Amino acid sequence: MENENLDNLENLENLEKPEIPEAEAAEAAEETEETPEETPEQKIEALEKRVAELEDIRLRQMAEFDNYRRRTNKEKLELMESAGEKLLVDILPLVDDFERARDAMAKTEDIASLRAGIDLIYNKFIAWLDKQDVHAIDTTDADFSTDEHEAITTFAAGEDKKGKIIDCTQKGYKHGERVIRFAKVVVGE
Repeated sequence: MENENLDNLENLENLEKPEIPEAEAAEAAEETEETPEETPEQKIEALEKRVAELEDIRLRQMAEFDNYRRRTNKEKLELMESAGEKLLVDILPLVDDFERARDAMAKTEDIASLRAGIDLIYNKFIAWLDKQDVHAIDTTDADFSTDEHEAITTFAAGEDKKGKIIDCTQKGYKHGERVIRFAKVVVGE
């Protein structure tokens, strides 16, 4: 076995080394040679240039964000103004109805027709509130709740009326599920 290993070793030594073309050899030699190091002044100059680039990028991003903030604030303001404008435009027909009712009150003595006209305007206004998702808070035989009601006074009542609303002095309203005005009520105790 030892003789066999020695023969293999001799065969390996006798193998010819592959030749590398001269152009490839020159490139390999250039890659292995070290490039001269940059001087400290060159490093400082390169770093200063990089800092200037980063500062420019930062300033541009800050300006871009500032423009974005101004644009969105302007859009929000315009949206709020236009939303309020739509509500006002929707209320104008109700104002017209009230003006006609006032003119009719000055010209007629027929109370029943005036009452009917006022009821029509009231119903029209309630329908408009419903369209805006504004609803009155129900207080009829309701339990007192601090989430929807404001107790202005208490009234001595029987045991069955304790903690219940006895009277409502001012209606409360909700916009969706949010209370926009609490109902002012008298509570039994």
